[in-house]
Amino acid sequence: MTKPVYLLLVWLGVLSAFTLLLFGWDKLMAKLGRRRIPEASLLFACLAGGATGGLVGMYLFHHKIRKPKFYVTVPLLVILDAVLFALVLMRT
Repeated sequence: MTKPVYLLLVWLGVLSAFTLLLFGWDKLMAKLGRRRIPEASLLFACLAGGATGGLVGMYLFHHKIRKPKFYVTVPLLVILDAVLFALVLMRT
């Protein structure tokens, strides 16, 4: 495995795990009636490479699944991540 592919895999894995935790934390805070993570922060984490974790978190925690901003955007970002990964693979 080449270095760019390895670095991208690590980046996507770490960001996905972090984003999954963010969605879980936000759901917990919602249930407890406490201060929440802003939607913009959740979406930014998905945009930065954590979309897969965000999508898993949406369905694992049943969180933000009724909001079009999330159920449309996050799957599109997963596709974007896959396309970018494929481009990196093709160039190495």
